[in-house]
Amino acid sequence: MTSKTTSATTADTPTRPESAGGLEIRGLHKVLGGRTIIDNLDMTVQPGELVSLLGPSGCGKTTTLRMVAGFLAPDAGSIKVDGREVVHLGPEQRPSAMVFQNYALWPHMTVAKNVGFPLKLRNNPKLSKTVIAKRVDAALALVNLLHHKDSRPARISGGEQQRTALARALVQEPELLLLDEPLSNLDAKLRVKVREDIRQIQQRLGITTLIVTHDQEEAMSISDRIAVMNAGRIEQFSTPAELYSAPATEFVATFIGSLNRLEGRVEDGRLVAGSGVVGVRPEDVVFASDLLGTEAVTGWHSATVERVVPRGHFAELYLSREDAQLRSFVTGTPPTVGSHGFARVAKWLDFEDGKRVGTRQGA
Repeated sequence: MTSKTTSATTADTPTRPESAGGLEIRGLHKVLGGRTIIDNLDMTVQPGELVSLLGPSGCGKTTTLRMVAGFLAPDAGSIKVDGREVVHLGPEQRPSAMVFQNYALWPHMTVAKNVGFPLKLRNNPKLSKTVIAKRVDAALALVNLLHHKDSRPARISGGEQQRTALARALVQEPELLLLDEPLSNLDAKLRVKVREDIRQIQQRLGITTLIVTHDQEEAMSISDRIAVMNAGRIEQFSTPAELYSAPATEFVATFIGSLNRLEGRVEDGRLVAGSGVVGVRPEDVVFASDLLGTEAVTGWHSATVERVVPRGHFAELYLSREDAQLRSFVTGTPPTVGSHGFARVAKWLDFEDGKRVGTRQGA
């Protein structure tokens, strides 16, 4: 699964091949069981970029990854790595390596033998045992697992198994690294640690990476850009910051982060009946227990605290305003349930027919 030859003078750290470039997908289409899974998908991943395919179950993200890896043939479309068409090549012939969701480790092999296994399958060129051992040690050192090289998978933790699978991919020195929900089998705390490890290694090697996830926090924390998928299409392909602050569609706005979704339109800072949809991020709902006699200030309206949910360093308030039910994120000591105050909206997102048509600052 690699196109790079290696000599006995291989460096101690696996490196991305000098010729490695990005990934270009054009017109990708796939039908399974009579249903369109991927619908004419276009996407470009720049060299050295980490891109996440993010979306709900069944949106087509894993199918896309499997086609890029060569495990599934598209019905139509082009897949190029560093400008070279690979759609006709099998997975073992492509300049890519994949980390599977279940890690796919051989239980009877040691960690070192699992990592070195892909290199032993290579016929062109055939690598010596010395070169394989050096590359395995380098890959294990990169993921901090040298001390477990002689252990079996059953004797190491889930996070260490995941890093073993990552080392097995990196030892091949691929031009393109593919990861299929690699953290889904880990507990929440370990997921954070391992995802940081993956990002650090990816940036250190500068390897072009495509990762599939359904976890928005995971995607937002490690990605250069995110392709938000829905029903086989990309709804928006942008940076994490832009996806959150300027969602192109109502689907993206609701899938990325929290959103107050309100039917109607806004007039003079108040929600009124209408055919559109308004979106408000909870942090853009400002609550004040007392306006010090300035109740008439534009945009502030009476509100009652219906519920308070602790969220660690902030609290989520469920507010009842005469025109809408709103959630608000507040820091500091939250108000008590049943208390009265005032709420205003700092920013509104306007949607029509599922697409964002404008962003307005609250009056």
